[in-house]
Amino acid sequence: MDQIQHKYVDIRGVKLHIAESGTGSLVVVFIHGFPEIWYSWRHQMIAVANGGYRAIAPDLRGYGLSEHHPDLEKASFDDFVEDAVAILDYFQIKKAFMVGKDFGSWPVYLLSLLYPTRISGIVSLGVPFFPPRPLRYKDLPEGFYIHRWKEPGRAEADFSRFDVKTVWRNIYVIFSRNKIPIAEKDKEIMDLVDPSTPLPSWLSNEDLTIYAKAYEKSGFDSPMRAPYKGLHKEFTIRNPKVQVPVLLIIGGQDYFLKFPGIEDYITSGKVKEYMSDLEIKTLLEGNHFVQEQFPDQVNQLIIDFLEKHI
Repeated sequence: MDQIQHKYVDIRGVKLHIAESGTGSLVVVFIHGFPEIWYSWRHQMIAVANGGYRAIAPDLRGYGLSEHHPDLEKASFDDFVEDAVAILDYFQIKKAFMVGKDFGSWPVYLLSLLYPTRISGIVSLGVPFFPPRPLRYKDLPEGFYIHRWKEPGRAEADFSRFDVKTVWRNIYVIFSRNKIPIAEKDKEIMDLVDPSTPLPSWLSNEDLTIYAKAYEKSGFDSPMRAPYKGLHKEFTIRNPKVQVPVLLIIGGQDYFLKFPGIEDYITSGKVKEYMSDLEIKTLLEGNHFVQEQFPDQVNQLIIDFLEKHI
């Protein structure tokens, strides 16, 4: 990891931790999901830097080594969008490619809608663009992990039974499976993992330690705020169309494909109503963390996309 440098920058009243690699004039910004930090992009950052690009990966506000939102009750996805723009401004970057993963894809898409001249193209891991719809997951049972994590105090009580390292490990194990995480009525989300379950083969104990140390600093409340606990603002963009080129990389075993309507939305072609310049690549054995599970394949797909659209 000697190729990756680290710094702290003051962005919109919050000190953000930024990882960087490469010195190319063309820039790729990586936006992580949950429960990730910059480190989840380690393989991709080095690959694009070796390809002649400059890679930038922040810990989003509230995550890892970045400071929390000063008022957690007001935290929202809008902060991630405005932080991304402010990062570009800080480094005097007029235009960049954006790579998003999981909920990190949402601020990337929003960025392209609100600031289209700042974006050269988008790579999204696992998540297509779709207009927000209230009560999208209303038909999923009470034990659905997002329902549980929205309940005041529910996740806190569940997680408090374990140390930070175990909680983070359990979430990674759960999200690596190809089933939607749903707990039984008398069980909690952490109970979905048997303590004897091994780490995924592509995740080392060293990786686990790095992630755990980051979450020992941030805790889980702040990282979970925007995607799970916060109030989602009304989506007011009419007739939203992502106009920049998009590469959607899908893990065929990603549990997100089991969410209501998602797989059909992608395979039916309806997704292209909102992203006309869309390329879809599927790694059949890939899971929710495909960029760590199959880094070489994902790296090559990203490099090919960048070279196609520079």
